[in-house]
Amino acid sequence: MEIFQVLAALFTLTALCSYANHRWIRLPTTVGVMLLALVFSLLLIVLELLGLPFREPARKVVEQIDFDRTVLHGMLSFLLFAGALHINLNSLARRKWTIGILATLGVFLSTFLVGTLSFFAARLAGWEIPFLTCLVFGALISPTDPIAVMGLLRSAGAPKDVETVITGESLFNDGVGVVVFLAVLALAAGGEGVTAGKVSLLLLEEAAGGVLFGLLTGGVTFFLLRSVDCYQVEILLTLALVTAGYALAELIHVSAPISTVVAGLLIGNHGRVFAMSEKTRRNIDTFWELVDEILNALLFVLIGLEVLALVFRTPFFLAGTTAVLLVLLSRVLSVWGPIAVLRKFRPFPKGTVSILTWGGLRGGISVAMALSLPEGPHRNLLLSSTYLVVVFSILVQGTTMPGLVRLFHGREEGEPPARR
Repeated sequence: MEIFQVLAALFTLTALCSYANHRWIRLPTTVGVMLLALVFSLLLIVLELLGLPFREPARKVVEQIDFDRTVLHGMLSFLLFAGALHINLNSLARRKWTIGILATLGVFLSTFLVGTLSFFAARLAGWEIPFLTCLVFGALISPTDPIAVMGLLRSAGAPKDVETVITGESLFNDGVGVVVFLAVLALAAGGEGVTAGKVSLLLLEEAAGGVLFGLLTGGVTFFLLRSVDCYQVEILLTLALVTAGYALAELIHVSAPISTVVAGLLIGNHGRVFAMSEKTRRNIDTFWELVDEILNALLFVLIGLEVLALVFRTPFFLAGTTAVLLVLLSRVLSVWGPIAVLRKFRPFPKGTVSILTWGGLRGGISVAMALSLPEGPHRNLLLSSTYLVVVFSILVQGTTMPGLVRLFHGREEGEPPARR
């Protein structure tokens, strides 16, 4: 199929899923469209078992889409910028230590815990899976997904303190998670030159370089925005910032996700106040909210369709179910440890650990990293386990988040969302 035909099929399915969800199911958009796309995919699989060959054409369409490149080198830039654009920088700064520790130390802890627990669980099941392969799984499943998190937090009603921490962590831990994933993957592939010092230096270059590059590109865009008062031109400038900034960051080997987030925070705070008229603010907000909604829906439809291209066997389901439990346990421990230490210096709202644990959703970024794995004896196992963790995360954790918040904070769920 031609690329335009593929896009036409995806947008049509996304529109129908969004319509059906809004009209009858009324789940949060990310949950509803993924659920409907998953049901559609499973229906095609059932029809194939009944002798009706509808799955194969759909599978070919899905396989034409390079999911990891589409997400990590395409959609992610727009979604991160759209999310960062409406984050209050002062609120983020007040919780910088909590966010910074969870986005760095939390990722390292989770990677080690998931990898170690998976290794011993595999041994108990009689599977000979190398420890480094288990660590690769830990690295790709540890970053929380800002796309899934921000989409669901809008309706969860969590305390603003906890909401800011979850959002900030998910925005910044992608850059860390990708570096850890690539380093562990290189070790698993027999990389002789990969050392702790080199990984630390790479992480510093990626993170610090991403922050500086985001400040540079965001600053240039800020001055350009100040010099005009035409919302059409200003929207184009933000589009150039997102696309060219992300591409350049990848070319010079700094963290493109972190640079995009930093640029979005700068434009969404200082740019909004000092470089935009009220008319421009309204139009830029409307434009980026629309981009966010469309790409969110499209991404989660893609996640639902991805089951058509995966290889599932009974042992893979058992491994995926076990992985869900291990990932949740590791999330509890990697959140509880840092929060327990930080409580000595500042208070946290009731139920913080529980909400941070359950709200640490996994999404398209983990699936994209799993799909980028090279061919090998354990690739299908890791990919299937990742997919099942993501589906559980979004469909179960995502739909029950409001109830968990209500359990700890009563009527806060009904409060109108404030600008963060």
